[in-house]
Amino acid sequence: MSKKIKVGDKAPDFTLLREWTGEPGESVTLSDKLEEGPVVLAFYPADFSTPCRTELKTFRDSMEEYKKMGVNVLAISVDGIFSHAAFKEQNNFQFPLLSDWQKEVIEEYGVVWEDLAGMKNVANRAVFVIDTDGKVTYTWRSEDPTNMPPFDDVKKAVKKLQ
Repeated sequence: MSKKIKVGDKAPDFTLLREWTGEPGESVTLSDKLEEGPVVLAFYPADFSTPCRTELKTFRDSMEEYKKMGVNVLAISVDGIFSHAAFKEQNNFQFPLLSDWQKEVIEEYGVVWEDLAGMKNVANRAVFVIDTDGKVTYTWRSEDPTNMPPFDDVKKAVKKLQ
């Protein structure tokens, strides 16, 4: 049974492979990113789906604002690194797409969608804001995989950390 991370909890640390960049085994570790600044962690169900493309494009289009606030955006789904590479290139995302191929991180964060269009145990659409101490300061989970995060609320949560 998966946990349900809430505001005030310590964010579970992880290391995941990022989209294929031509170098094998290139990974991202949450605690390393937190040394650079707060993190917006965006879970999404699947590469190339219309709602997921819309969500990640919205984050992409706000990257300048997030960078000015010293925030890293990390996106996670259970898709593989090659799918992530094609999805990232097609959409010019300016943040890493991380592969939770083993489905361990979605379990740790309590964002498992048990059955989505016949796909078992994919990431639910969810957003977490994590401060530099590793504490979760904001959470949002979708009740419907087509719902978008409240992007303005995510930005407000990040601004509170400034």
